[in-house]
Amino acid sequence: MRNKNNLLKPGQKAPDSGQYEIVGPKGGKTPFGERTVVEGEPLPPTPKPGLKYVEVDPTKHGKK
Repeated sequence: MRNKNNLLKPGQKAPDSGQYEIVGPKGGKTPFGERTVVEGEPLPPTPKPGLKYVEVDPTKHGKK
């Protein structure tokens, strides 16, 4: 299970660019995979209500 503090809701702005895994309401695994999101963009809607996101692989690039 993931730390609840790291869970992000659909529509929230992504804190970093990277891969975000779709997880259950408590952070458990789901079969829905990952989405790539750019920093500052809203996280997309999830396939089912109540699901959330957790960042699993930040984009590896130099900071501005």
